[in-house]
Amino acid sequence: MRRFLGSGVLVRETCLTGREVGVQGRSDPNQQLLDAAGLVGHLVADASVHAFLAEHRETLFPDELFADLFPSGRGRPSVPAAVAAAVMVLQSLEGLSDREAMERLRCDIRWKVATGLALDHAGFHPTTLTYWRRRLRASDRPERIFDAVRDVIAQTGTLSRSTRRALDSTVLDDAVATQDTVTQLVAQIRRVRGQVPVAGEVEVDGHDYGRAGKPECDWADPAAREQLISQLVADALKILAALEDVELDYEQTEAVGLLALVAGQDVEPGEDEGSWRIARRTAKDRVISTVDPESRHVHKNRRTYLDGFKAHISVEPNSGLIAAAKLTAGNVADGPTGVELLDNEDGPVEVLADSAYSSADTLIALADANHAATIKPWPTRRMTSHPQAFTITDFDIDTAAGTATCPAGHTVTITPAGAARFTTRCHDCPLRDRCTTAKRGKILNVHPHHDVHAAARTAASDPDWQDRYRQHRPMVERTIAWLVRRGHRRVRFRGIAANQLWLTHRAAAVNLQRLLALGLDRDQGTWTLPAPA
Repeated sequence: MRRFLGSGVLVRETCLTGREVGVQGRSDPNQQLLDAAGLVGHLVADASVHAFLAEHRETLFPDELFADLFPSGRGRPSVPAAVAAAVMVLQSLEGLSDREAMERLRCDIRWKVATGLALDHAGFHPTTLTYWRRRLRASDRPERIFDAVRDVIAQTGTLSRSTRRALDSTVLDDAVATQDTVTQLVAQIRRVRGQVPVAGEVEVDGHDYGRAGKPECDWADPAAREQLISQLVADALKILAALEDVELDYEQTEAVGLLALVAGQDVEPGEDEGSWRIARRTAKDRVISTVDPESRHVHKNRRTYLDGFKAHISVEPNSGLIAAAKLTAGNVADGPTGVELLDNEDGPVEVLADSAYSSADTLIALADANHAATIKPWPTRRMTSHPQAFTITDFDIDTAAGTATCPAGHTVTITPAGAARFTTRCHDCPLRDRCTTAKRGKILNVHPHHDVHAAARTAASDPDWQDRYRQHRPMVERTIAWLVRRGHRRVRFRGIAANQLWLTHRAAAVNLQRLLALGLDRDQGTWTLPAPA
């Protein structure tokens, strides 16, 4: 069922459930009687994102930009592209849920002005935004809202004039609770039994999986905990064995595969045959929740870790504008992702980043792409607690000759495994207390890419290098602060794909706000910024 509102600009299409389906309608240039922009547009701050969208949303987000999302020409349904995109930008700008965004659209005159709606417009159902995001994710250009804002930046010449990019990442909390081993096993066994009829017929005795909550157990008793783990793992293994020859659809296969993963990642055989216990180690790439299997542990340092994802960004350091953004699992290394962010650059740039990007592989990849690396090198560790202890920089390492010379002048051959053994030469060495505390003497491990790291340390000692780093590197941290404020330290969705779209919408909103602060204007059909001072 479809019905027209007001002058017929917007059409609502109602599905069998009675809910509106928000897809793409066409913009109408004719003003409505209660047009918000015409009546109260003067109340919206001139330099705000709301005022900008009120004037330029159809230029920024024209209908044809989204036409491929809705290829069918039958019954052009409800929300014009410019309106939907404007709402998603404002939602990301203010950090709102779908329901909160629709409430804002219904009651906030700034949102009505920005979207060109009438003052009495009741807004849309929150599932409208869900529908649009799903369409965008399934398309071949899911980040087109971010790309549209990036095209504005490109027209201003900000990126093309700059030859520098600053890289950094920040940890984002996931949208679900971290689950322990017992919770993951119970939840996934329950899920598989519900999705696969054969699994529901397997006799299990570890827990009543139809009952919510954790199994009953004396959690203070190690033997009781180990018995429960053994029973849960045994149930999981029986279900997996029963499903070996069963034909499964995609969702069932995903569920069964996740059960196999959680049944093995945290447990190891116990002392008795057929028993299991919590493993005394952490599995690499450990799944921390069956609700969001793509979330991971994030190690901030050796003592602190969080759970969730990482947002990686490339920033133009003079303006703070985000040139590229990517979301990954929390345990993904910064360096390789940072290199990927530079793939769409028009030419070589100087890359500024902290020591998280200083691996040899990253430095080599940047050099191969003709980028210049101004990246803080890994810190060198002192070899003893002596106040004048040596570091690896005090050794003369000649990788071409395959030799290493210690500060005392002893030269040894580097083994194929990268070990320079000074052991016997250390016995009577007067510098030994500054070099090693090992009884056998000093064994120096030489990295396979030692020369790459050595060159980076040498470059970083140059005062000009240090001045450039101090001047241009800090802006990326300010941009990250803009990115995560208003509650954006926590992602809103599950999985990398959904949150990647969320991140790019947030980056688009931050960029738009930053462009307006820099003085964005439109002159004879071209976006411009004032010349930098």
